[in-house]
Amino acid sequence: MKAITLTIATLIVLIGCTRQQKTSERQYLLERVGDYTIAQIYADGFEQLPLNQKKLSYYLSLASLAGRDINFDQRHRHGLEVRRLLEEIVTHNAGIDPEVYDKILKYTKLTWINNGFYGTRTARKFVCETSFEEFVDAAKKAQANGAAFEFSNGEALEQALNRLRPTMFDLDYEPFVTSKNPPKGQDILSASANNLYENVTLKDLQSFEERYPLNSKLIKKNGKLQELVYRAAGGDPKGLYRARLDKVIEYLQLALPYAEGQQREALELLIEYLRTGSPDIWRQYNITWVSYDPSIELILGFIEVYLDARGQKGEYEGLVSFRDEANMKLMKDLALNAQYFEDKAPWSDEFKQTKSGVPLANAITALLGIGNAGPVSWSGINLPNEQDIRQEYGTKSWLIFNIRQARRKAREGQAAEEFSATPEEVKLNKNYGDRAWDVIVALHEVVGHGSGKKSDALERDPADYLAEYYSTLEEARADLMALWNLYDPKLIELEILPNTEAAKAGYVGYVRDALEQHRFVPEGHHFEEDHQRGTNLIISYLRSKHGCIEEKKMNGKTYWSVTGFEAMREGVGELLSELMRIKATGDYQAAKHLVDTYGTKFEPRLRDEVLERARQIGMTNFTAFCYPELTPELDDDGKIVDIAISYPKDFQGQMLKYAKFSKDSYGEAVPHPAAD
Repeated sequence: MKAITLTIATLIVLIGCTRQQKTSERQYLLERVGDYTIAQIYADGFEQLPLNQKKLSYYLSLASLAGRDINFDQRHRHGLEVRRLLEEIVTHNAGIDPEVYDKILKYTKLTWINNGFYGTRTARKFVCETSFEEFVDAAKKAQANGAAFEFSNGEALEQALNRLRPTMFDLDYEPFVTSKNPPKGQDILSASANNLYENVTLKDLQSFEERYPLNSKLIKKNGKLQELVYRAAGGDPKGLYRARLDKVIEYLQLALPYAEGQQREALELLIEYLRTGSPDIWRQYNITWVSYDPSIELILGFIEVYLDARGQKGEYEGLVSFRDEANMKLMKDLALNAQYFEDKAPWSDEFKQTKSGVPLANAITALLGIGNAGPVSWSGINLPNEQDIRQEYGTKSWLIFNIRQARRKAREGQAAEEFSATPEEVKLNKNYGDRAWDVIVALHEVVGHGSGKKSDALERDPADYLAEYYSTLEEARADLMALWNLYDPKLIELEILPNTEAAKAGYVGYVRDALEQHRFVPEGHHFEEDHQRGTNLIISYLRSKHGCIEEKKMNGKTYWSVTGFEAMREGVGELLSELMRIKATGDYQAAKHLVDTYGTKFEPRLRDEVLERARQIGMTNFTAFCYPELTPELDDDGKIVDIAISYPKDFQGQMLKYAKFSKDSYGEAVPHPAAD
């Protein structure tokens, strides 16, 4: 224990002052990299946690970090090679032309932000802005400076760079990490560049039954399909990333003494799942996990399926957090009234659930996000995703307030009044916009994802029937549930909203955001990401069917404005009822019609205008986060006497520490997953 603790202490170095700063004195905006604002997040209240909870947070953070490489590999087969190549150049940069180095550093930071070279919220590829020849020259200088380049094929530097050239420099080569609108001659798997499938098409899967649909990779070798499972060495000598999962398990075991009751039971199940990959154990884990409400929360495993065009395979992620008691009231009030909102839903009674208890819903403070959970992080979460567990055992929902606060503080004033059509809209946003958006996100998670039930006639999970359309429809359904309930007088009665003007601000803000999101897709004319497709589906449907949203032209600029709030709510209810019916019955054709008609397409001329307006006001599209760092304080015997928290305000430095952690843990620069 002493040796392990001392080793860990050297991996995450204390940076900066641990003194609690006043919010007004804090630095949130760290830098801007391309379309990204990088923000520092703060974890108020950590210092006051009991020592056992601090230790639990620390070891759970290390467990999450130990699997970080897996996500890079899942996002692209060359993901780890490219990241390690870039890190060696960045850390051995003497003599590289400064202009060339700046471009390589930008590409490296974007790769860190997105866990690879595709936008996590756009699915689109980005490339290095140097010429290939300039990059080769920089790599050679780094090698002369001592850079240790190791490639999966054991190649020499120039040979490897030539192999990686289209991946790093050609925008038209494998342009989408996830493609739901494939070009002619390809399907959604062959057109997607992620590493969840290898030489596999949809046709190959027609008669193939997956045993591990969530935590496996499918490959076709010698004409036969094989299912390779992410699991540790104890579960399968050929398990994918088994050494990394062994390390994840090692830190989870160190965390066990500091967990209590059901949380300890759940962690033991999670360890067994990571060993074996068993879907049955994953189900047991989720049932146990959803039944308790700990102070320190962990989300870890192969969970969200947005990366998979089929909506089946989960990305690795780890999120460690603790309760935010100061902001708890909103989530608790919604959870206590979840049955009320279910009963008031506009869909058929046959698809309404009778909840077995009050859903677990918390405001939380994030300490670390890895993989699908960071550095680009969600503001709200609802899990588990399995519909039968949702219906029978309930869900957990979170609003991550320190993420929301950092995002707002770092991007304050960027959009300003640019996309508001009238002074009245500007006033609504100023007075109620932040609160309305918090409530929309909370409703989306607690009341939206946690609502409804499938038809008794449906034998499997709705996602199995709706396939590539499921995630888009589920995100749209949760948004619609939030918009529907925003006008329910119950919110004013509970003092969640102050008045109906705040509800108006929510509608106006949602429509404005739908216009702004066009900037996320700088080329083409289709949305690929599920949340964006869901938002587009809602607004396009309302504009087409209900005429409650007007497109205005003023001073050569386009605006979208709500022209009838009652009409908009009526349209929201109509579409919500249909999406619930589609989900409950697994109506694939109806899902396809709605998404293809309203969800995917947009006008390129409108996108070009929005992009230019955003550029003129210096507006970035996304926010990535630099997380707090936890460092054990040891006595003379090597015993942990406290866990210090610090705020590095140095994104590059944090990413290089994560890379060192990986190298120190596994000893090789680029592992081959199947031989890990």
